[in-house]
Amino acid sequence: MTEPLLAVRDLSVAFAQGSSTVTAVDRISFTLMKGRTLAIVGESGSGKSVTALSIPRLLPPSASHPSGEILFKGKNLLKAGEADLLALRGSDITMVFQEPMTSLNPLHTIERQIGEILDLHGGAAGRARRARIVELLTEVGIPDPASRLGAYPHQLSGGQRQRVMIAMALANAPDLLIADEPTTALDVTVQAQILQLLKGLQEKHGMAILFITHDLGIVERFADDVVVMTEGKIVEQGPTARVFAAPQHAYTRHLLAAAPKGEPPVPDDAAAEVMTARDLRIWFPIKAGFLRQTVGHVKAVDGVSLTVRSGQTLGIVGESGSGKTTLGLALLRLISSQGAISFGGQAIEGLNSKGMRPLRRDIQVVFQDPYGSLSPRMTVADIIAEGLKVHEPGLSPEERDRLVVSALEEVDLDPEARHRYPHEFSGGQRQRIAIARAMVLKPKFVMLDEPTSALDMSVQAQVVDLLRDLQRRHGLAYLFISHDLKVVKALANDLMVMKNGKVVEAGPAAEVFANPREAYTRALLAAAFRLESREGAVAG
Repeated sequence: MTEPLLAVRDLSVAFAQGSSTVTAVDRISFTLMKGRTLAIVGESGSGKSVTALSIPRLLPPSASHPSGEILFKGKNLLKAGEADLLALRGSDITMVFQEPMTSLNPLHTIERQIGEILDLHGGAAGRARRARIVELLTEVGIPDPASRLGAYPHQLSGGQRQRVMIAMALANAPDLLIADEPTTALDVTVQAQILQLLKGLQEKHGMAILFITHDLGIVERFADDVVVMTEGKIVEQGPTARVFAAPQHAYTRHLLAAAPKGEPPVPDDAAAEVMTARDLRIWFPIKAGFLRQTVGHVKAVDGVSLTVRSGQTLGIVGESGSGKTTLGLALLRLISSQGAISFGGQAIEGLNSKGMRPLRRDIQVVFQDPYGSLSPRMTVADIIAEGLKVHEPGLSPEERDRLVVSALEEVDLDPEARHRYPHEFSGGQRQRIAIARAMVLKPKFVMLDEPTSALDMSVQAQVVDLLRDLQRRHGLAYLFISHDLKVVKALANDLMVMKNGKVVEAGPAAEVFANPREAYTRALLAAAFRLESREGAVAG
């Protein structure tokens, strides 16, 4: 039998925490053959990313020396010297990370960043070097690659940035590609493109892929074998088809049944209109020439109209660049726009920041990344109380604290933890804190901008249940922006599909999901719900 390319045997990794240690990976073993894809799945904190980082020895200094064996081509990497590891990294073993914008240097061009990988491992120079970079960008599907060599990361879309990361990973023809949540922040259609790209490149080059993810739908489509981890241990592993068809461990069954479910609250058709927009336009000028004259416009939002009533959720879906978030920011009057906007019957399109201030307590927002939107220097109590200090300055400290406690209880968090800092909470708990910060002011309208995309499937389901419960209790109007149509289906009463700044389809969510009229909507639904029947069978 052929020897495995990678064999992990009894690997354990612990991290120093004060005077003690915390075990992150506990005596795990698995193998990966050349040309195959092995997925490691589990919720946040399960140890899957620590396992991946252990292989090329990229763990932080706080990690104690891992024990066990990591055999790559028969050589134990845990005993390899630094020179050997440097030769392996970026050559025989490469990595693609979750968020390319933080992995790419914002100050360097795409050509320079791919070129550095080639230079480190003795690649071609001069014209041959540039030709190799163009070849790599062509291979990963970057359109007109020669013209993009001078581009910076911020000038590319999310999918294009991830393709650049894959080009860097493939630059030196690796034997093993480690992909750590490479599609989590991408739209469903772009996810499908990236997965198809990786599969095609794998077949072309014969490389093995170690795929780290919490999305079991991706695993079933993409991986040959799967390893299920929780609390640092492997609880189940085997061929993907067998594990998915007949999961043996309760935790595996829990993951398979964890997708958001249920129906949104039924709104009252006679409920008051909370937020309306008519013919809303946000055009950004394109300037060129020595005098920087306007030569055209980027039509980010182009003639959009909508209505959101009390107790109703309007879902906004579409790919990156479709105008979803720009539309939401305009409704909140955080960016300027043309067209009519009304909140609670009051025209607000002409209000400046001072005029909007009295309305801010009634209009709140929950962002995608709770860690980025919560100040790391403030306690949870201070974060939630900040809005109260602005909008209810007459409250005493004791009264503010009581409201903070009440807000935390409403989102099912222990109020005793309110004096801790955001980094001491999990991703799901941080998102609950962000929701509590919005809800403490008793708003009427809440914009939810991708609030579940960075969360595990089971935590997504919990947050969706929480949002539905809060809406029922308080009659909240939600504008729910997302690229995850499974979450939208569980939360939205009405659906608006956007592409290139325009609404291509809109109507009751159930009708759009059941009978999409437009090809673009059908493409989005096909990418998101390809595995719906399997998940329904597991849940049942």
